[in-house]
Amino acid sequence: MHRRQFLASTSLLSAAAATLPQAVFAASRSQDADFRAMLDRFFYARLEDSPEQATSLGLDTGTRAQLKTKLDDTSRAAQTRQFARARQELAALKTVRRDALGEAARLDYDVVRYGVERVLDGERYAYGASAGRYAPYVLSQLTGAYRNVPDFLANQHRVQNASDADAYVARVEAFAGAIDAETERQQEDAAKGVFAPDFILDTTLKQLAAVRDKAPGASGLVADLSAKLKAANLPPERAMLVEKLIGDRVYPALDRQRALVTELRGRARHDAGVWRLPDGDAYYAAAASAATTVDMTGDEIHRLGLAQVAEIGARIDTILRSQGLTQGSVGDRLVALNKRPDQLYPNTDPGREQLLLQLRGQISAMTKRLPEQFAVLPRAPVEVRRVPEAIQAGAPGGYYQSASLDGTRPAIYFINLRDTFDRPKFGLATLSYHEAVPGHHLQVMSALESQDIPLIRRRGFYSGYSEGWALYAEQLADEMGLYEGDPLGQVGYLQSLLFRATRLVVDSGMHAKRWSREKATDYLIATTGIARGRSQGEIDRYTVWPGQACSYKIGHTVWVRLRDEAKRKAGAQWDPKAFHKILTMGAMPLTVLEKVARQQMT
Repeated sequence: MHRRQFLASTSLLSAAAATLPQAVFAASRSQDADFRAMLDRFFYARLEDSPEQATSLGLDTGTRAQLKTKLDDTSRAAQTRQFARARQELAALKTVRRDALGEAARLDYDVVRYGVERVLDGERYAYGASAGRYAPYVLSQLTGAYRNVPDFLANQHRVQNASDADAYVARVEAFAGAIDAETERQQEDAAKGVFAPDFILDTTLKQLAAVRDKAPGASGLVADLSAKLKAANLPPERAMLVEKLIGDRVYPALDRQRALVTELRGRARHDAGVWRLPDGDAYYAAAASAATTVDMTGDEIHRLGLAQVAEIGARIDTILRSQGLTQGSVGDRLVALNKRPDQLYPNTDPGREQLLLQLRGQISAMTKRLPEQFAVLPRAPVEVRRVPEAIQAGAPGGYYQSASLDGTRPAIYFINLRDTFDRPKFGLATLSYHEAVPGHHLQVMSALESQDIPLIRRRGFYSGYSEGWALYAEQLADEMGLYEGDPLGQVGYLQSLLFRATRLVVDSGMHAKRWSREKATDYLIATTGIARGRSQGEIDRYTVWPGQACSYKIGHTVWVRLRDEAKRKAGAQWDPKAFHKILTMGAMPLTVLEKVARQQMT
């Protein structure tokens, strides 16, 4: 684990506290309150620099209503401010006596300080993004305002009145500036030799064209605002303003950006790994550590992946043989299963709607079973939607967007349906359990809806914790008997586990062992049987988000180990609801999770 993790060894549940004088308790409560106020100041200062998060949380109202008219600052200066703020926050945290805080406040201290120090760890890399998720390329198929802003406005900016509509127009006006700021940053990084490989830029150009190459009046933003104005019984004139802004400002900015990407494509390399970038080996180690919250070398990640691929593959082999599928490798048989007509929805809009109905049914059925395992359930609903077509070429296969704090916007589970062949029926249930319940939706909203932890932690995210939980949730569904009488559904679940173990191999393969894109793709297909189109998209994702894909299986390994340890210690008194209530304590680094979970076992 990370050498700078600094948790004290004192018990979070020390019985000695019961003997302390009341004056000591009062002092502790006062210090806890002061510390909570400090964390709230951190949160709201960060929020002022992230108008899009304010909207996502439903906190762009009242004194913060002006945030609804703004977009996040994508300039280099904004990055500099982020690091400066982290230094100020760390200095403030160092003034706090951790040992004088109460149990819950000490946990808040440990988690927040870890996060601040991790932001500052990334300051040494003067390219891309390294405060949180490491993304070395400003512009790619997964990074850039050109793709993020239309998606954000469509799915998160609500229009209920004229003020909301005016704010939407103001954000479209700011869109061109966000594009130009990233064009400038990418130009600066390119001078250092940092820009995406050729195959990534090909997809980026395709997506830029999907946004740019249509009449302004036919753009997604105009259509989106027009529909929202109509639903709010507002006149259509603001949609015409947006149409003019797109033609006069947004499209010229996109043209400048596309010209740069086209020029970079002409001199781009084909190497997939970040090893080719300045200080690239160290960058990958830092990226993997930031994502997993565990320190492992590329070789260690690779070996772990190979071992888990072998173990999970053997489990799948047993089930496939019981179903009469005996010819070829496990990967070959999974490919054959994926091709079976009974496992595919038509690659048409009606076929896609049938697929979405299946997902909704799976979520509904699991929701009814949640009280068996969980004492705290999310109040916010979760909806299933397609990934917007304009960005589906480069988007992940599925992802989750949390509900707003004020309850005005539901959570959304997005699924990429560019080709239904990529989503065979036998693998759909486990994806629903991962992205919705009992996966991301339950985990994220258990913290976000909690009143017991500060806002800065209710919104906190650690990939090893959150993605590890979602993969654990897939396993939990199997343990709850959701696949009884459905051996192919269980194969889908195990294929998902195998897929995440394979990620360890290919991610470290590209970034630490200098594998090519083609070698990584071929290995992923041969091992998991996942369709080539989806597999290629996955490999391209790992290219631009190094280390992130490792967080799933590493986090899953920790969650399962802790649950099994707690179950052994509890014996006949085992109560899964008690263990799972840890979700209400908010996301945390895996090292912190281990300590907290073990304290609960005592």
